[in-house]
Amino acid sequence: MASWLQQQLTCEQQGRAYVLFTITSAMGSSPRAVGAKMLLDQQGSYGSVGGGHLEHKLLKQGRKLLQQGATDASVEQLDFALGAQLGQCCGGRVVVMMEYHPARKLPVVVFGAGHVGRALIPLLSQLPVQVTWVDGRYDMLPQSIPANVQVVHEEHPVDAIVDCLPGSCYLIMTHHHGLDLQLAEEALKRADAAYVGVIGSRTKAARFYQRLQAKGLQQPLAKFQCPMGDENISGKLPMEIAISVASKIMQHYQQVDASSSLATKPKQNLEPAL
Repeated sequence: MASWLQQQLTCEQQGRAYVLFTITSAMGSSPRAVGAKMLLDQQGSYGSVGGGHLEHKLLKQGRKLLQQGATDASVEQLDFALGAQLGQCCGGRVVVMMEYHPARKLPVVVFGAGHVGRALIPLLSQLPVQVTWVDGRYDMLPQSIPANVQVVHEEHPVDAIVDCLPGSCYLIMTHHHGLDLQLAEEALKRADAAYVGVIGSRTKAARFYQRLQAKGLQQPLAKFQCPMGDENISGKLPMEIAISVASKIMQHYQQVDASSSLATKPKQNLEPAL
């Protein structure tokens, strides 16, 4: 199976966004024939439509689409004169179809693979959400990972924030309070998070709220919660905390689904019949 096709299957299974490029027309000398494909997602590119400046330009446009995080699919035909426009020596002309496939599930990013993270991931993997699990410690992530969970080994987990999708729910539960604060700050600075939750005590929460407010993040703090989770579920065991956090995520996507249903429901005519 071609690498792009394998990755497309993975994206579809995990509900992740991707861009698929296909050469639909080739005139004159061109680096690849009609039917050549390349796929781009948040992890990288797979397959090829010819390399060089052509691929560089396509990947730039594709990354822009992924970063915008549009919720609607789109198709665009891109026409390139390889010599005149791109300076490629083959000098032919190609038409590339660019298909954007949006994420189909609520993106949830979990930072931390400690006891709570290990209890939480199996719960989230059974919900209609798109899960990314980030940790910088290679030895902490278990060998067996649910198929619909994307694992990211990032030495500096804060660097992973830039690649997160708009509207993501951030669940922060690392081994270090300072890292938790950095992650929360960067997630809130994006100003497009659906939810930013941090594990911790009331004392930790008060300290975090104070420091984040001091950094001018008052408005984004409306999406911030520490301690995170469902306030109606108490307990300090890892599974109790995991259930509380999973419940919060369930509430979030159910509220979004309910709002979408109301927005699309036809209005009833309440005027009295004549």
